[in-house]
Amino acid sequence: MLTDTGRRILRIEGGSPLSGELRVYPAKNAALPILAASLLTPEPITLVEVPRLRDVEVMLELLAHLGTHYQWEGRTLHLHTPEIRNTHAPYELVGQMRASFIVWGALLARVGEGRISLPGGCAFGARPVDQHVKALRALGAEVVEEEGTFYARRLRPLSGRVVFDLPTVGGTEQAMLAVALGGEATLVQAAMEPEVEDLGRFLSMLGVEVRGLGSAIVHVKGASRLRGGRYRIIPDRIEAGTYLLAAAATRGSITLREVRPDHLDALLDKLHQAGHRLVVGPDWIRFAATPEPAPFSVEAREYPGFPTDLQPIVTAYLATVPGQSAVSDRVYPDRFTHVGELARMGAELYLRDRTLLVHGRRLHGAQVKALDIRAGGALVVAALSAEGTTEIEGVYFLERGYEHLEERLKALGARVSTAEMVLAQAAD
Repeated sequence: MLTDTGRRILRIEGGSPLSGELRVYPAKNAALPILAASLLTPEPITLVEVPRLRDVEVMLELLAHLGTHYQWEGRTLHLHTPEIRNTHAPYELVGQMRASFIVWGALLARVGEGRISLPGGCAFGARPVDQHVKALRALGAEVVEEEGTFYARRLRPLSGRVVFDLPTVGGTEQAMLAVALGGEATLVQAAMEPEVEDLGRFLSMLGVEVRGLGSAIVHVKGASRLRGGRYRIIPDRIEAGTYLLAAAATRGSITLREVRPDHLDALLDKLHQAGHRLVVGPDWIRFAATPEPAPFSVEAREYPGFPTDLQPIVTAYLATVPGQSAVSDRVYPDRFTHVGELARMGAELYLRDRTLLVHGRRLHGAQVKALDIRAGGALVVAALSAEGTTEIEGVYFLERGYEHLEERLKALGARVSTAEMVLAQAAD
């Protein structure tokens, strides 16, 4: 006997240059650690213009489990954690998203202990938590791991010097949260990403002293009690970069508003190198594609280098550019889940010694599947430029990273819709 199951797909009819103006939404990767940091204070927090994404909702579920009361008011989010009711962040919540792991440091600071399961999220290569554990131990925490669950406790406020083996966004954020209540730390080889800076500014608003943001050495001095406040999250540089690359792939022209161009220096330099026309203001970018862009090579690396989250998406763009390009990723050297799916659309890609050689050509529509958030973004960019219709499975991943994607693409002239794909499946 056969039963029917439905799965949503994103259907894109390619070949239309993107054109128009778009406001960039706040950054998911800044919002998530700031949400975790709200656990540190018993006072109310208001976050202005929070992205309404699946990952944010998952984090809010976790915070509610731990003791947070929250309420949406449009796109403004009100948070209040008068007390911590649970100190265990279970796998069914943490397993959905890696960023939730840093609530561990906030629990440790606020109540002196925390138990958390190994994080989940996008599966595109090893993403260990060893630097998180190293940091907490260096600060004086007792850490024990048992069957994929980590338990930590402190007998006094955490303090010390942490020398990371390599820059790590999550590890840096974890250490910042862990010392925010009465502790003090110097973080060496700290991550310099804008999202880490935004967390530092939020902690400063609460009453934590943070020096050296945006550099490789950050000093954090906690306070005995933190206040509440109102905070606005930075624009999403990855969303902005995705739309710029989509416009480049379709040979279109767009204007982005409420953006931080200085957070996109590495991408803007590559687009300029390709021959595209860019005019940049303090909080806007005007982009017009050249019809015959030049290929280029790119290595994703830690900020201020080219972002690893844009590596799959720039690969999709380069697959449309005649000539040979090369793409590698120093942050996640095996982040190539998008390659096989792009090949279904006619992309000519060769992986050699963890470097992807890209021979640009005209792409065609196909049935493909997003296997993580940014691989999904790559497939959208490729589909927009391709001849014919592409159907993308894995809308769940796109909804984790791109808010109102269908509506925003339509506003730029794309022919896109969401549909239900019915599959015949054998019943048990």
